[in-house]
Amino acid sequence: MEFRIADTFTDSLARLTGEEQKLVKTTAFDLQMNPVNPGMQLHRIEQSKDKHFWSVRVNRDLRLIIHRTEASFLLCYVAHHDQAYRWAERRKLEVHPTTGAAQWVEIRERVEEIVAPSPPASAGAMPSPKRALFSDRPDNELLAYGVPADWLADVRSVTDDDELLSLADHLPAEAAEALLELATGGRPAFAMAAVAGTSPFDHPDAQRRFRVMHDVEELGRALDFPWDKWTIFLHPAQRQWVERSYSGPARIAGSAGTGKTIVALHRAVFLARSQPDNRVLLTTFSDTLAHALHDKLRRLISNQPRLAERLEVLSLNAISQRLYQAQVGPVRVASEDVLRELMQSAWGECAAKLNGMKFSPSFLFSEWEEMVDAWQIDRWESYRDIKRLGRKTRLSESQRAALWQVFEHMQRKLAGRGLRTWAGLFTQLASAQARRVAAGQAPAFDHVVVDEAQDLSVAQLRFLSALAGGAPNGLFFAGDLGQRIFQQPFSWKSLGVDVRGRSRTLHINYRTSHQIRIQADRLLGPEVSDVDGNSEERTGTVSVFNGPTPIIRLFKNEDQEVHAVADWLRARIAEGLPVRDMAVFVRADAQLDRARAAADLAGIAYTVLDGRLAALTAMPGTAPDALNIATMHLAKGLEFRAVAVMACDDEVLPLQERIESVADKADLEEVYNTERHLLYVACTRARDWLLVTSVEPGSEFLQDLQDINSAT
Repeated sequence: MEFRIADTFTDSLARLTGEEQKLVKTTAFDLQMNPVNPGMQLHRIEQSKDKHFWSVRVNRDLRLIIHRTEASFLLCYVAHHDQAYRWAERRKLEVHPTTGAAQWVEIRERVEEIVAPSPPASAGAMPSPKRALFSDRPDNELLAYGVPADWLADVRSVTDDDELLSLADHLPAEAAEALLELATGGRPAFAMAAVAGTSPFDHPDAQRRFRVMHDVEELGRALDFPWDKWTIFLHPAQRQWVERSYSGPARIAGSAGTGKTIVALHRAVFLARSQPDNRVLLTTFSDTLAHALHDKLRRLISNQPRLAERLEVLSLNAISQRLYQAQVGPVRVASEDVLRELMQSAWGECAAKLNGMKFSPSFLFSEWEEMVDAWQIDRWESYRDIKRLGRKTRLSESQRAALWQVFEHMQRKLAGRGLRTWAGLFTQLASAQARRVAAGQAPAFDHVVVDEAQDLSVAQLRFLSALAGGAPNGLFFAGDLGQRIFQQPFSWKSLGVDVRGRSRTLHINYRTSHQIRIQADRLLGPEVSDVDGNSEERTGTVSVFNGPTPIIRLFKNEDQEVHAVADWLRARIAEGLPVRDMAVFVRADAQLDRARAAADLAGIAYTVLDGRLAALTAMPGTAPDALNIATMHLAKGLEFRAVAVMACDDEVLPLQERIESVADKADLEEVYNTERHLLYVACTRARDWLLVTSVEPGSEFLQDLQDINSAT
């Protein structure tokens, strides 16, 4: 007999209190050790049409629903007595007649009418009948998508997106996803037909919702890491991008929640497994995200320790320092504060010689950081001729000549102190890799997989190109141009990384509700393009589940806002949401006090995240039972059931300091773009509930989010 758990069980377990979860886990462990333990109080659920459903007593009121046959023992659901019984009475476990996958099928006559009645027609007007969305689809096609036979008539009656989203909540995931893709003009692949003689639980679609537990340790890990985090689950349709052989650099794109990180994780594991003599690096731009990737990878390959020996997870800064010390020698990297101090000194020494030309300190530093240092320009002729992509302020040759005097002084000061910038370190390391290749030495890594690739710097990409860019399957990137918040745009192709023809966009969102995704997408255009002309189409993305409508509210003052957010947090707790599954984001440190005030007023313990704590929060099972408070820049890689985005005020979004630092009005476009991306990132950390607040008049970005309510 195989012992399994269903996603419906872990979903329902996550909704219980901490003490209730401990009781349920103890019962689950006992059942796994001895499913026929006479001490267990099992009762057949007589009102269910599936006679294999039984209830197990956890305590006086909690009931665990199991599905038991001679070959299978399945943990299905857990809740208080009446709710648990209702769940079992409304479902049956079936093998789909076309695909052969095991799936839950809701009992049609036990489900209340799911299509909302049409509003009454006005007097004297005859409503024009709507055309059903799937009227031209034959039964065999709908069945091939995994639609249960009992629900074919309901599928055929759907006439608009709202009805389809309501229906999708009652269908197996593979069927809902296919129908949503069809409705948006896509061409979903048919579900894979099961091989004759194989278990219906072995079908790829069945493995999305049912998992075999081989021992107590595996069951413990599964219950500690709630299924709804989908942190290591690979959708069957995404496997082709994981296992494909690429002749050159490849990139997976997609909006927030489409599973890019999961594809990157599985790609790294696939390469390590299929190339047993090669070394694989899984990397990203920050230590915080690298820690989160490491934890997810550990759980993905926890039973394959030998695989981990050839698969390293490190941030780009961490791996570059290690390789530099091994291949070049000791290095001291200048901090940003030191760089600004040196730039101020260099300007002071040169200002008198510049014929009255004046440049703001912020412009000087950004020109150094984004042009001279990023591209490692060390000659006047190179600076004079470089195309200033991403820098909108035009400079005459005489202005460039004046600036170059300052930058030469800056470079001498760095050399005099024995310091390097990160860009300098990556560039020299790229040269070291080229020398190793020319000498016939083995590369440090044969394959590199990069997550959050939209925030790579020029020098980082140059290093990656030298490290593995010349080999088939050498470089694999995952990212979303709509979430670029740290770097100026630049041409990848100019650095030898051309992903044209090897770039794919994911369109199914598994993490964010339809309502939140639709609202957040209004912050961005329907299409985002990079400098090389690669486009990411965003209009075809669909979410696979519904949720409450996001709330966007403006208040007369901060006190009103704090009280409203506190009330909203208390309401989520009253609905049974664990505090650790909630977060409050603000634009910058200056707004953190408003978030703290809301938590204090709500009587909720909270943690203000820094880089280290944000990494822990991204690891299911490690987060403390407290509300998470953080700035928007730390939101990357995190996800929560409920998110409040506070203090979205005028002069906060976009941040007034950034606007005032712009030397030319033309540069404002980039500031506005990255500030929009920041708000988008913060909003899309929410799975089910989203609240966005500000003090009047509010950020101009909120005008893009419809249905704004002003508090009286």
